[in-house]
Amino acid sequence: MAASATLHCLTGCAIGEVLGMVIGTALGWSGGPTIALAVALAFFFGYALTLVGLRRAGVDWRKAVRLALAADTLSIVVMEIVDNAVMVAVPGAMDAGLTSGLFWGALAFALLVAFLVTVPVNKWIIGRGRGHAVVHAYHH
Repeated sequence: MAASATLHCLTGCAIGEVLGMVIGTALGWSGGPTIALAVALAFFFGYALTLVGLRRAGVDWRKAVRLALAADTLSIVVMEIVDNAVMVAVPGAMDAGLTSGLFWGALAFALLVAFLVTVPVNKWIIGRGRGHAVVHAYHH
């Protein structure tokens, strides 16, 4: 269940991260603004994926938003910290262009490391009846 929850989180985060990194890099932004955009988009898409599932299950907007915030926030925070720390730590990755293997390799590596670090976090959260556990009843 923890791996599934983390994969769900990774999907939303990866969409936002990749989109943010691509936009920031394409516009020639420095690392700070690029990371800020990537993080904002990762949260947006991470929550959006949960909201779509909850709305399809018939949950009203107000409750769906509360459940999404409760289910995903800590997981996204951990994933974003790790992912962006790895991107910054890989020499030249933030300055590499979109056609660079370094950029895409570093981003894929960063997402993998973020996944591996976040799985035990989600396992701990789920074990406490929180995180993904609060929306599990709504999955079909």
